[in-house]
Amino acid sequence: MSGLLAGKRLLVTGVITDASIAFSVAKLAQENGAQVVLTGYGRLSLVERIAKRLPEAAPVIELDVTNPEHLAGLPDKVREHVDGLDGVVHSIGFAPQSCLGGGFLDAPWEDVATALHVSTYSYKSLAVAALPLMSPGGAVVGLTFDATQAWPVYDWMGVAKAGLESTSRYLALHLGKQGIRSNLVAAGPLRTMAARSIPGFEQFENAWSGRAPLGWDLADQEPAARACLALLSDWFPATTGEIVHVDGGYHAIGA
Repeated sequence: MSGLLAGKRLLVTGVITDASIAFSVAKLAQENGAQVVLTGYGRLSLVERIAKRLPEAAPVIELDVTNPEHLAGLPDKVREHVDGLDGVVHSIGFAPQSCLGGGFLDAPWEDVATALHVSTYSYKSLAVAALPLMSPGGAVVGLTFDATQAWPVYDWMGVAKAGLESTSRYLALHLGKQGIRSNLVAAGPLRTMAARSIPGFEQFENAWSGRAPLGWDLADQEPAARACLALLSDWFPATTGEIVHVDGGYHAIGA
């Protein structure tokens, strides 16, 4: 097949609905020549149904990124479908409700620890688990939400994203010796399932609609997905530790 990712083998996490950024990444990747393997956690049957909506039905592997046994077994499960990986997409994030919606001062450590484990540490865990399948030229790409500022109602998830951004830079440092890149895409707010779990999310919607220089479509995941594909491709061979903003330019504009 021809395309930006012709011949690439990708592992894509975080496909929950066809409105997710991860689904758009998987769809565009297949359309551009890649083989795609998905991971799911919890309701695997739901992910399998969504996987059938792709241009080509993709296999689904069960993966809880906080489970050491799942992580240790990942290479063998992936090899049941492809003989290696050229790219990994991390689209995983979760925070208990106490950590969102204005509860920053009251959230207990146990809940904060869960948010950091799932949303931050898992980026390193996933990359290390996939490492035996990867070779020089490979790429790990994650999704973030600009953590250079404190956002209303985002609270501990914002802290987790700041940690994710730092984790990506350290992965770039340590994986660079093996020729593997680590980059993030900072997408603007989108109406995904994750967004619906954030109380007061409409504050983001209103801000972006009025300030993004290029405008912002809250229902269009494709711009962020395209950025992920570019970073997974061979067109950024010397770029690592970077954060690419796909937010209509909002991050560059002052109040």
